[in-house]
Amino acid sequence: MSEEKTYPMTAEGRDKLQLELEDLIANQRPEITKRIQIARSYGDLSENSEYQSAKDEQAFVEGRIQTLKNMIDNAEIIDSNATAKDEVSLGKTVTFKELPNEEPETYAIVGSVEADPLAGKISNESPMANALIGKKVGETVAVPLPNGISIDVEIINVTK
Repeated sequence: MSEEKTYPMTAEGRDKLQLELEDLIANQRPEITKRIQIARSYGDLSENSEYQSAKDEQAFVEGRIQTLKNMIDNAEIIDSNATAKDEVSLGKTVTFKELPNEEPETYAIVGSVEADPLAGKISNESPMANALIGKKVGETVAVPLPNGISIDVEIINVTK
């Protein structure tokens, strides 16, 4: 028997997924149903692009609803208080700089479901986060890159 996959995430991340789920169920699903009914009224479904488009969108939305329900049901809420105050862990924000003289960068370390590097959130599964997790302020860490080399970064600050 296979064990259900868990999805590490912050409470904020779970709440965002819940809002998306509620929107899909309350707004998008009924809208698509209306579009399908209207498209059916046009007659011959075999050459009805509006009908096919709405059915395709319905399949996507229903799939997304199931995915969201699964992620929410199997969410593992991250407790950033479970580690030392200056230790990098899921749910914490870390500031580091590439050595020797790069500008500091700040990222929140979140579960893969919440990751959005452009918004300053990196997945705990990323090479950077993977290398930083468990380390403390002041430590220098070698971060392996996909091209086979590694970079050294110094952890400057960790916050919740």
